[in-house]
Amino acid sequence: MTIVTTNGNGNGNGNNKKNLQAAKNGKNDRFFTQITDIENELHHYRKELKGKTVYVNCDGSVESNFRKHLMMAFDVYGLKRLIITTFKVDGSRASKYDITDGLDGDYRKLIKVTKPVKLKGDGDFRSDECIELLKQADVVIGNPPFSLFREYVAQIIAHKKKMIIVGNVNAVGFKEIFPLIQANKLWLGPSLSGRNPEFQVPDDYVITTKASRVDEKGNKFVKVTGVRWFTNLTHTKRTKEKLIMYKTYSKAEYPKYDNYDAINVDKVKGIPLDYAGEMGVPVTFIDKFNPKQFEIITNVDRPFLNGKVIYKRIIIRNKNPKV
Repeated sequence: MTIVTTNGNGNGNGNNKKNLQAAKNGKNDRFFTQITDIENELHHYRKELKGKTVYVNCDGSVESNFRKHLMMAFDVYGLKRLIITTFKVDGSRASKYDITDGLDGDYRKLIKVTKPVKLKGDGDFRSDECIELLKQADVVIGNPPFSLFREYVAQIIAHKKKMIIVGNVNAVGFKEIFPLIQANKLWLGPSLSGRNPEFQVPDDYVITTKASRVDEKGNKFVKVTGVRWFTNLTHTKRTKEKLIMYKTYSKAEYPKYDNYDAINVDKVKGIPLDYAGEMGVPVTFIDKFNPKQFEIITNVDRPFLNGKVIYKRIIIRNKNPKV
């Protein structure tokens, strides 16, 4: 069984060449995940990773932290194989690395003995060359470019693979993604809930916010809101942790939408414990979603409340209200 990993720099070709070029060159797509964030998430899946093969299928950075972490932790996870394909970016060539021995965690030695093989194509994760490698895979791990997120997830699902990938929580509302969430075929990972991770950005990235910094080596970092891990691998937070509810329902505090028969709940922590009907909650509810506790009914893009449009809501139902 195989795992696929990407470092956060997607690529593409064919009919999507223009979109791909934007993803390669766009400042918003070239955000590099920090190794601590990778470690904090992947340790939740150690049992699932044992005996698997990892395929890094759209890797565009020599300093890829996904590549670095998985090579260093090859034996810790008990991986069977690590395949890495890099795509052409900034004049680099597309190559493939194939690793079957972690050398007891000796990363420097592993780097020296691992020789890349030049790919025939440009390393596009949608190319026939990379898809043939994907067919050997089971799980995808990484940070695909947000502009290609839907297509990337669709490819993984179509090939019946598992995934642990970085995305924006707003992707929950995408018409291609929400049905997967609703059908319990995709959910959020545990480690990024409630915080804004820091990403390294290219040297030519223009720093415009206070939520950024430059380290002593001149590397640039920015904090990004709404970032989450998306996965279809089970973790204990999803199956064992339940949302603690303390509020009780009142008609005055929880009005119904003008255009949908559900009450509005402004904050996840405000979900009433005794309401049996449908409720509209913020998208961030997905962080707390336990399928044993709640049912996801649908989502509403433009809910109206007292004649005014409010931010989109996920419609849920408490499976066991304390009435």
